[in-house]
Amino acid sequence: MNRIGKLYFRYGTMGSAKTALLLTTAYNFEERGMAYLCLKPAIDTREGDSVIRSRIGIERKCSWIWHDTDIYAFIRGRFEETLSLPEWILIDEAQFLTANQVDQLAQIVDDFGCNVVCYGLRTDFRTSLFEGSRRLFEIADSIEEVKSTCSCGRKTIVNARIDSKGEIITEGAQVEIGGNDRYMSVCRKCWRNKKIERSSRDRLPFDSLP
Repeated sequence: MNRIGKLYFRYGTMGSAKTALLLTTAYNFEERGMAYLCLKPAIDTREGDSVIRSRIGIERKCSWIWHDTDIYAFIRGRFEETLSLPEWILIDEAQFLTANQVDQLAQIVDDFGCNVVCYGLRTDFRTSLFEGSRRLFEIADSIEEVKSTCSCGRKTIVNARIDSKGEIITEGAQVEIGGNDRYMSVCRKCWRNKKIERSSRDRLPFDSLP
């Protein structure tokens, strides 16, 4: 292959319009007649069918990436069947990829000259890196932050998990699919303050509670 591609990672907190950016990019490619492919890890199946849908209401069909999917073999199979390759591959929720799958994406870039753009979260609700995100930080050609603003005016950093009362949760499985009812994006300072407030309330004597 004579084409030279790149592996991109565009990360941001929940609600930073990452998915809307992916879908807008796909629309622009379609308008220009450029070959592209949309993919998404199957772990996020909130929509039921294989679709990438933004909170603002736009959507596009995609192909699932399962936990054991060999993405390189998938793209190579498409090439052998159609004798053509997408110029761009757009991947939503890339934090849910395995490290091996990220390596497969890099091999697709290097061997086939495709451009691969991954959109996803950097860290989980405990501020620990996701496996896929970690590997993308290690080997991506281009890394870009999609920024958003906390209610206090600072940049959001933490994807805080909350309970039914809106209280910060710091324990639980790393992956728990949910929307605004389960998560809110905050800056580091607000996240720390909310944890302190929760801890202080938890330490109150039983007879002092309302």
